[in-house]
Amino acid sequence: MSALTAAALAAWGVITGIDLVSVLQVMVARPLVAGTVAGVIVGDATAGVLVGMVLELYALEVLAVGGARYPDFGPAAVAAAVAAEGMPVILIGPAVVVGLFTAYVGDWSIVAVRRWNTTYVRRLATRLDNGDVQAVSKAQAAGIARDALRALLLTSFGLLLAEATRHWMPPATRVRELLTAVVVGIGLATALVNGRRLGGARVGMLWLGLGVAAGVAWLLLR
Repeated sequence: MSALTAAALAAWGVITGIDLVSVLQVMVARPLVAGTVAGVIVGDATAGVLVGMVLELYALEVLAVGGARYPDFGPAAVAAAVAAEGMPVILIGPAVVVGLFTAYVGDWSIVAVRRWNTTYVRRLATRLDNGDVQAVSKAQAAGIARDALRALLLTSFGLLLAEATRHWMPPATRVRELLTAVVVGIGLATALVNGRRLGGARVGMLWLGLGVAAGVAWLLLR
């Protein structure tokens, strides 16, 4: 991977990371979007779409609201797309695992940044209580900067993990095929449960069915 490609991936990972909560919130943090763009950056958009679709099954119930804990699938999808570059669809299992592991490390990183932000806000408590606009702006800017740093570190970790997987993952095709079947199967089951819970049994099942049908049709017509 060239330095320019690595820098572009890192920048895209930061954008997807801060889009989740801090800034923008235009849905580029969704794994399908994040993975597709990362695939374009590395020259394999198909790999990015495929891992993005699978990770999207797991990310269906992620709602970045309140104090909820949730994985960060944006930078994770970037890493997964790199790990899947050049792989046929049946062998993307290890790349999806890279994405899932990175996403759940992202869960921990979000909690760490929240605690960091809380400590910082407490230092400004008096000024904030008095309605100091500069203190409010300072707290917001600092929070965004911390989240951007978190996203950069998470993306960098994911990219290193992706490169390690590409170089040191056992080459046995059968193992990779079985791993792909497992992660896709678990993802479909997760989407089924969450689709029914979030959208209601009928509506959730309808949209899930349409999505699966569209995905199968896309694979068959490629």
